[in-house]
Amino acid sequence: MRGHSAQRTSHPDRLWIWEKGVYTDENRRTWLPIVIKTDTSFQVLMRQENVPLGDPLSPTQLTSYQLPLMWQLYPGERYRGTDSRLWRIVYHIEFRGTEDMLLEQLPEE
Repeated sequence: MRGHSAQRTSHPDRLWIWEKGVYTDENRRTWLPIVIKTDTSFQVLMRQENVPLGDPLSPTQLTSYQLPLMWQLYPGERYRGTDSRLWRIVYHIEFRGTEDMLLEQLPEE
């Protein structure tokens, strides 16, 4: 019997918010954010799952949303959010057909 191992995978170039709790990438794949906040860190687990998309929300409908409205891939295994904050890619793996990407907000420079 062969064991399962996690595989590294390529990062999306951009993640745009579509509706609360759903982001899409440049290939129209959907990503669901799971926020992990502690006293010392702010992380988001992005899980790629295919979900039906409703109507997109406008930025004015998302004024109090705690996550960036868009993430852009930057050099050095990072994303920059629309709020100009940087997020480090802790890991991005695919296991049994499910992609998980853990992002951690870096301290402001």
